[in-house]
Amino acid sequence: MASKRIVVWFKGTNDLRVHDNPLLARAAQLCAELGGDAEVVPAYSFDPFFFGVSELGSNKMGPHRARFLVESVADLRAQLRAQCASDLLVGVGPPERLIGPLVGSAPAGGAVLLMSDEVASEEREAVGRVRSAVRATGTPCDVESFWMSTVYHRDDLPFGGGARGARANGGGLERMPDMFTPFKERVERELATRPMARTPAAGELPLPPKRDALASDGVTAGECARGFDLLPSLAQLGMAEPMDDPRGVLRFVGGEAAALRRVRHYLWDTDCLRSYFETRNGMIGADYSSKLSPWLAHGCLSPLKVVEEVGRYEAARVKNKSTYWLIFELLWRDFFRFYAVKHGNAIFKLGGITGERREWVTGAQAAERLRRWKEGSTGLPLVDANMREMAATGFMSNRGRQNVASYLALDLAVDWRLGADHFEGLLLDYDVASNWGNWVSAAGLARAGRVNQFNIVKQGRDYDADGAYVRLWCPELRAVPAEYIHTPWEMPQQLQDKLGVRIGEDYPSPLAVPPGHAFRGAYAGGRRPATGNAPIGGRAPNTDRFGRRPSDGGGAGEPGAGSARRRPPRGGRVQR
Repeated sequence: MASKRIVVWFKGTNDLRVHDNPLLARAAQLCAELGGDAEVVPAYSFDPFFFGVSELGSNKMGPHRARFLVESVADLRAQLRAQCASDLLVGVGPPERLIGPLVGSAPAGGAVLLMSDEVASEEREAVGRVRSAVRATGTPCDVESFWMSTVYHRDDLPFGGGARGARANGGGLERMPDMFTPFKERVERELATRPMARTPAAGELPLPPKRDALASDGVTAGECARGFDLLPSLAQLGMAEPMDDPRGVLRFVGGEAAALRRVRHYLWDTDCLRSYFETRNGMIGADYSSKLSPWLAHGCLSPLKVVEEVGRYEAARVKNKSTYWLIFELLWRDFFRFYAVKHGNAIFKLGGITGERREWVTGAQAAERLRRWKEGSTGLPLVDANMREMAATGFMSNRGRQNVASYLALDLAVDWRLGADHFEGLLLDYDVASNWGNWVSAAGLARAGRVNQFNIVKQGRDYDADGAYVRLWCPELRAVPAEYIHTPWEMPQQLQDKLGVRIGEDYPSPLAVPPGHAFRGAYAGGRRPATGNAPIGGRAPNTDRFGRRPSDGGGAGEPGAGSARRRPPRGGRVQR
C-alpha cells in the first residue's frame, strides 16, 4: 500500500484538461519524489449549488451549459485513462463530501490536496468548505493551489514595486490599471509567458490498487457509490435536455478532445485565422470567429495552448493583424480575471467599481422591461434576435453581447446586474470574471473611461446590413425590406398591412429607440416608448450617442466572454 495519497481536485472552472495542467504535473512530481510510493486520485464533484438559483433569481446554469459540463467531465475521464493510465472519481454533491473523506481515508503518510486558484467569492467559498472538511478529518494534509487560467501568470504581473519576486501571490494587483489598454501595453512589453505544464505519461499517476476500497471507506457518499464509473444524467442534476436549434452557429461539444479539434479546424483545416480580424464581428455561421470561449471557460483548453498554436501558425503560414487579434482577445480575458481579483465583490454591486448612484427604474416597470428584454420582444430587432439566439442555443456573438447589455443598462435603465445574472444562467461560455467584468463595464461603472452607449439601429445597419441575422431569429420580420429591417416601426401603415407585419401586433412596439428614429404609432400596452438614445431613468454622463464601439475585444463570446433544483444561495456576493 502506498504511504501517501495525492488528491487532485478538478473544479470545472479552469482545469478540465490534461494538457498544460499544473495539478497533474505536480502530482507526477510528488510521486517521483516519493519514489513511486504514492497513489493519485483525481476527483470531480457536481456541486448542486451551481445548479441552483442565484441571489437575483435566475438559474445559475442552463441546460446547454450543463450538458457541456457533463460532456467535459466525461472527456476528462477519457483523457486521463488514455494519456495517463489514470482515472477520475466523480461524485454528485457538495465537493467537501467527496474530497474530505478521500483525504480522511488516506494512508498513514497523510495526503496532499492539489487544486486550482479561483477569482470570485462563491467559488472561493466552495474552496473554503473543502479546506474545512479536510482539516476536520485530522489527517495530515498539505494543500497546494495553482494559478492556471491566464496567458500571463498572476505572480509575474509588472504593476507592483520592487523585484518581481516581491509580487508573489498577486502582490501587484492593487496597482493594476483599471483600463485595458495600459494593462495590455505593460504586459506585452514586460512579460513572457511561462512554459506549459508537462502532461504525465502512463505510470506517473498511480491509482489506488483497489477501487472498491474507496467506496467501502464511504468516500463516494451515497449517490457516488459507483465512483470511477459514475457520470450523472442531466435529469439527475435537475436539468432538462437542451434542444439543438438548427439555426445555432455550432453544436458545441464539451471536453478537451473537442476543444483541440476546434483549434485545429479554425487554424489549420479552414485557415480561418488568416482573416479573423475582418470576420470577427459576424453573427451567422460557425467560422466568423474562433468560438473557443466555451472550452476556455471550462478549462478544457489552456490559453497557453492557443498561444502556442497561433505561434506555430504564424511560423508556417502568415503573421498578420488577425493572428495578433486572437491573442489580443485572450488578453481581454486575462484582464477581467485579474480585475475580478483586484476588486472582489465590487464587480457585483449596483454601483459597480465607481460606486456611482443612478436613477434605475424599479418595480413593475423594471420587471416588464426586463421580461421583454429576456424574451427578445423589446421591439429593437438587433436586440431581440440576439436574445432569442442566446435563449435557444446558449451562445451570442461578442457584438451582440455589447449591444444587448448597453440597451438594458443605459437605454432601459434596468439594474445591470439582472442582465449579468441572466447571462450567467444561459451562456455556454459563462466565466464569472469575463461576464461580470464586461457587464459592469457596459453599465459604465468600471472606471474604464467614457461610457459606450450603443446606437442599436446604427449597430444593426453596420453589422447586419441586409438584415439576414435579424430575419434568422425574428422570422416574423422576414418580409420586411432591408430599408426597415432595423427600424420596423418606421414602416408606413400601408406597408405594414401589405406585409402582414403590424407593429404592436405581429411584432412588438419598441421600448426605447435611438435619436432620429422616433416611434409614432400606437403602443400596445398603453404606454408610448421612450425616444432618444439615453437611459429612461436619466442619461449617463460622457456617453457616445453615435454607436461607436468600445475598445475592440472584451472577452465575451470570444476567448477574450431548463429548470434547476432550488437551493438557498450561500454567502451573498450581490450587494447594493
